[in-house]
Amino acid sequence: MKDKLLRYTLRVDRLLFQKFRYVAEFEGRSANKEIEQFLKRHVADFEQAHGEIPTKADDR
Repeated sequence: MKDKLLRYTLRVDRLLFQKFRYVAEFEGRSANKEIEQFLKRHVADFEQAHGEIPTKADDR
């Protein structure tokens, strides 16, 4: 069975990430969960403007 969670290495400016972690903590989230929420909002906004993004069932 495939693991539902994808692991991805993110390379980002250290100072920017420190600030991002501050925002995440302010929102009561870990940095990982804050990234996940950001991605969900961004994809939802994109799909609202351009329609649903097709995915392969195997990739879920």
